[in-house]
Formats: sequence, structure tokens, C-alpha cells
Amino acid sequence: MTHNLKKTFAMLVLAIFGSAFLYNCEPDPDSLGEQLFNGDAAQGNEIAYPVIAYNYDNNDSIRSDASRLISGLSESGVTTNVAVLGAFTEPQFGMQRASYVTQLRMPTDNFDFNGANPKVDSVVLVVRPPANTASNTYFFEGDSLRTNTYTKTDFPVDGVATEVSIEKKTYPVRKYGKIGGASKSMKINVHEVTTFLDANNDALKRSNASISTGELLGSGVFDGNVSSLSITKKSDNSIVFSGNLGFRMKLSNTNFFQTHILDKKGKPELQDAANFIRYFKGIKISVDETDRYLYQFSPNDLQVIMYYKYDKTDNGTTTRPQTTLNFNLGSANAHIGLYEYNRSGSPAAAALAASNPNEGDERLFVQGMGGPSVVVKIKDETINELKEKLITDKVGIVSAKIRVYLDPATWKNTGSTEDRKFTLLNNTLNAGKIDYSKLTFTSDLTNGLGLYYYKENPGYYDFVVTKTVKDIVEGKTETVGDATQPIVNKPLIINAGAFAASATGTLLGVRNTTRAFDMNRIILTGVAKTNANPKRIQLMVTYGTKK
Repeated sequence: MTHNLKKTFAMLVLAIFGSAFLYNCEPDPDSLGEQLFNGDAAQGNEIAYPVIAYNYDNNDSIRSDASRLISGLSESGVTTNVAVLGAFTEPQFGMQRASYVTQLRMPTDNFDFNGANPKVDSVVLVVRPPANTASNTYFFEGDSLRTNTYTKTDFPVDGVATEVSIEKKTYPVRKYGKIGGASKSMKINVHEVTTFLDANNDALKRSNASISTGELLGSGVFDGNVSSLSITKKSDNSIVFSGNLGFRMKLSNTNFFQTHILDKKGKPELQDAANFIRYFKGIKISVDETDRYLYQFSPNDLQVIMYYKYDKTDNGTTTRPQTTLNFNLGSANAHIGLYEYNRSGSPAAAALAASNPNEGDERLFVQGMGGPSVVVKIKDETINELKEKLITDKVGIVSAKIRVYLDPATWKNTGSTEDRKFTLLNNTLNAGKIDYSKLTFTSDLTNGLGLYYYKENPGYYDFVVTKTVKDIVEGKTETVGDATQPIVNKPLIINAGAFAASATGTLLGVRNTTRAFDMNRIILTGVAKTNANPKRIQLMVTYGTKK
């Protein structure tokens, strides 16, 4: 279409952040071509060009170790981390199940358990949600909060039955998949890991790593909610217990912890961290089900708390007070997100098997956690046509974007618009394969032109490639190694997930994205074999000429 552009276009001022997009509005052309419109007689033209877009099979595998579970960086410089647990089956992508494996360590080397004859009372696993942010909701607050307050007259405090007030606040977690009725509950299992989690072993950094397990440490039912708990004495309102927000599950195999931990007091297994992580190699958290939902939790805030009693002798009198041992499951430990898939008979499997890099695919499947990506190629003949217009018609490119529509007919995403997040990266394919170690940011993103925009009706995304296209068409150069060469037309990679960023919006690096734990999957409209579908994926270029 043609627009009469009589005013100077304002530059798109947008924080460089992976999930940056605008709702229900068309983006204005950026300022790269605004010099063409400083006069009153400037004319802008938008033309759609075909592109090649096809499904790319990542073999349902992705780097999912601790270095890839980073969602951002706080103002104090601490990374925020996210992992996934659960399972979800739907007709388009098939089944996806997420488990989590982590090392754990003793709180100090050669731990002495405070005294002699330590005996386990109970062991509890606590799984906590990440803190909600402006761009991510992990649990629902506000009207979703349920508060239950009651009195208990015989609560044991230091061995004495005490009257206490108990307040429990319950929040539903954000679920991706089936969320109601019988589907809200999942059985969570915790197993001993028997594979040494060597953080330097590349085979143990991927989501399909082979991890062996031993004894079952405990099982529990997660009902889709997390809770905080506060217990205070009625007599003086002093706090007896305060439990932060999370899901608490009792690990019933206390004999394992007695024989493997407390009975090893003073022995080499507990001497230092290096010995301990080779002796007690870690835990695996998984679910029984294959068709419930996925939800996200904070891996570095996991807790395994062991309550135990020991002999304490004062003035010749021996008592058995209870105390706790908090295992360290934080960032010092190796972590791995493990993901299983069953795509048998699914449209996603069929589309990946028939992917056509030469002509493109009619439906494009995008999924996080190692699922498929989309490769987009701007045709060389399109670049040549724009170069010809630049020379013969003296045009200037004002705006360029890859417009891709949601697939309207076959499947509606189970998540909200907030769930749909994408990254766009440049890559030179090697024998048709994406080299994820050589991805680069687009020049649009590094120059502050934003990433993509969303139009609610009729439902499409515009990925910004203005500077990317201008640099190629105008013959700009780049330095590769020690050589300076013209910028070439490279494929673009669309992945699920967002770019991880600091609190100020600075990107943490081209490989630091949330793709390893992004639960989203979505189907987009690809190429049309006959060009009859007006909602096919296209390159939309706005260029300007003088009248």
C-alpha cells in the first residue's frame, strides 16, 4: 500500500530486550530513511516480497545446564534462574515432559551434626517459584490469593504442646497446558541420582542427557498451588515458624538419609564437597503423568531440609533437641533440565520430516526447550530488485519487517500473548545446519530498533529487519577476522524464548536466551504454494522516493 509521508518519521525508541513488542498498533518506519521525507513532497510505498521459511529440527535437544537456565541479571549482579517441571500432551506437537536434576552439598565440610547419635526425624523438599516480574508471571497474586487462618492448641514448641495461630496463604502457579479439574494435580517423585554430574562433561549439558537414578526418596501430589506459612505463639505473638512461598513435600525415605548422611559422620564421604558430590551425586525431580501442564520454578532456591535430633549434654544432663540441616542446592551445583518428547503421529513431526529448505513450508512450528525453530531466507532476487530500485529510482528503504501470521485454522495456542516470546538471530548455515555457537544479533537489535511487534487482529508479528536489509542493499561492509567484506544476505533464525537481560535492559549475550526453559509452542503461517494466501509469511518493505 502507499502512504503519503509528509512528516519526519520518529525513530523507534525501544529497549533492546528479547520480549519487546507493542500491542494492537503498527510500528512507524524507523529513522534510517527519514532524510528522504524532510521535504513536503515525499512518497512512501510498502511492497510485499516472498521469502523462504521452513521448519528446522533441533532433534528435541538443547543446552539446558545451569549456564542456560538464566533468565536475567538483578541490579546487584545476581543471576535469576528458571527451570521447568511437568508434562503436557496436545494434538499438534505431541507430548513433552520436563524433569530436573541437580547436585546438592553439605552446608559445611566435615559436618559434625551438633553432637553425638544424630537420628533423622523427617526430610522435606521445598520447590519455590521465581519472583514475579513486569514481563513474567510465575504465580498469580491479587484475587487468586486464598488465606486460611486457624488455631492449634497442641503444636510442639521445644517439646512442649503450645497454642499457636497458623496462617497459610495459597497462590496458584502459572500453568502451561491443562489447568483445571482432575488435571490440576501431578505426582512428583524425587529419586537419588547415580550418575556423577560432571559439569565439564558436554554430554551432561543437554536436555536429553542420560542420567541414571537409584532409590526413590519420596513422592507427593502437587495440586498446582504454592503456599507460604506463618506460625506464631498465641501467648506473645512470637514467630515459631515462617515458611516462604513454595511447595513443600515430605521425603518419606528417611532411612536413606540416615544411612547415607548421618551414619557417615566423621567419614571421608562428608569430608569436603569434592568427595560428597561423588558420593551422593544428586537428586532428580520428575512427574508420573504425561498430560497435565508445565510450570516454572526457581532452581537455585530449591531446598532439601533434614530435621534430626542429637545428644546434647549440659551439666551432666543429656537431652535430644531437634535441629535442621539445609543442603545447599544453589548455583554452585551442576543443574540440568531434562526433556522428553513423543511426537509420534503429530503434525509437528510430519512437518519436520517434510521440511523444504528450498521452497519453504506452509505451516511453521516453533517450540521452546529444544523443539523446532524456523529458518527464514530473504530471496537473493529480492535483494537484487531492491538494489536496482536504489540505483535506478533513487529510492531509500525506510522500513523492512518479516511479517508472519498466527496459524488460524488448526490450533490455538494454550497460552496467552504473554507466553509467546521469540528471538531473531543471524546465522550462516553450515551444510544446512544451524551452528548455535556462531549466532549473531541482528544489526537492528544492536542499534536499538527493537525486535518485533504484535498486531492482535488479525494476529501477526512483524520482526524488524530494516537495518539488516538496508546494509545488504546499500553495500555496507563488515569486518570478519582481519578482512573487510560486504555484508551478505544471511538466513534468520526464529526461536522461542526471549533474550536474557540485566535489570537495565542490557542483553547478556547472543546465547543467553530463555529458550532452554521456554514452555511456549505456536504454529505460524508459512509460505503459500500458489501465493493465494494473503496471510503467508512475507518481507514487507517500505521505501521512499521524491515526487
